[in-house]
Amino acid sequence: MSTASINGCYLTSISPSTQSSSIRRLTLRPSIVAGLNSSPSPPSLIRNRPVFAAPTPLLTPNWREDMGNKSYEEAIEALKKLLNEKGELKATAAAKVDQITAELKTASSDGKPFDSVGRLKEGFIHFKKEKYDTKCWHNLLQYMIVACSDSRVCPSHVLDIQPGEAFVVRNVANMVPPHDQTKYSGTGSAIEYAVLHLKVQEIVVIGHSACGGIKGLMSFPYDGSTSTDFIEDWVKIGMPARTKVQGEHGGQPLGVLCTHCEKEAVNVSLGNLLSYPFVRNGLVNKTLALKGGYYDFVNGSFELWSLQYGLSSSLSV
Repeated sequence: MSTASINGCYLTSISPSTQSSSIRRLTLRPSIVAGLNSSPSPPSLIRNRPVFAAPTPLLTPNWREDMGNKSYEEAIEALKKLLNEKGELKATAAAKVDQITAELKTASSDGKPFDSVGRLKEGFIHFKKEKYDTKCWHNLLQYMIVACSDSRVCPSHVLDIQPGEAFVVRNVANMVPPHDQTKYSGTGSAIEYAVLHLKVQEIVVIGHSACGGIKGLMSFPYDGSTSTDFIEDWVKIGMPARTKVQGEHGGQPLGVLCTHCEKEAVNVSLGNLLSYPFVRNGLVNKTLALKGGYYDFVNGSFELWSLQYGLSSSLSV
C-alpha cells in the first residue's frame, strides 16, 4: 500500500492480496508517505496586476509559413492590414497599432529613446566589476530552483543567489510537469540533469503573488475552445490546484482565488516531482530534499515549507 499526502489530500493505492483455498495471508508492504510540514495561509488582499491576462482575442489570424520571417516594419504593416480588413474594428485597430508602436519605442525618463544595446552593455560591465572580477563564485552547487519567468521575481535577486550556487529553471507559473518522456521533456531533462549529474541537495519550487500564469489557469474556460497556442495547455499542469481551490473557496473574488492557487500550484509541482524515479531515490536515500516557497512582492514577504517523504517499516502477518 502506498500513500501520498499533499496539503491534506491523500491518495492511496492497494495491491490485491493473494489467497489460496486453505490459507489467507495479509502482507503489509513498506508504505510511502509524503506530506507538507506546513500549510501557508495566503494574504487577504492582493494587488491583481498580472504579467499577462487571458482575454478572448479580437481576431484569430490564419497561420502562414512566412509569418515568422517578418521584420519589425513588415510586422506592423501586416498587423495594420489584418485589423483594417475588419471594417467594424477599424477604430480599435488604429488605436491598438498606435499603442503597440508607442510601447516598442518607449522613451527613457530624459526623453531619449531607450538604448537596448547600451543597457545590456552597461549591465555586463556592472556584473564584471561587482561579480566576475571579485571572484564571487560558489563552489558548492546546493539548489535546483524552479521559478516563474515573471521579470519581477528573478530568484538570483530575490534570494541573493550567487553564480554557481543554484541551477535555475524558469517557466510560466513555475510549473513542474509529471514525469513523461514524450512531453515536457525540457523541464524533465533539467530535473534529471540537476539530480543525477549536478547532485543538487534541494529542489525548491517558488510561486509568487499576482502571477499571470495562475490567473490564466483560473480564468481559461477549458471547454474545448482555446485562445492561445501554448499557455493554456502548459498551465493546465496545475489543474488539480484549480480544482481544489474552487472546491474550497468557491464564490470568492478572482484575486483571492488566484492567491490560494499560487500556493497550491506549488504543492502540485512538489507532488509531480515524486513521479520522477531519480527524485524518489534521492528522497529515500536522504540525498535530496523538496521545498516549496512563495514570494509576495506586494507585501515584501517570503514563505518556505518542506515536503516530508519516507518509507515505513514492513510488516508481515
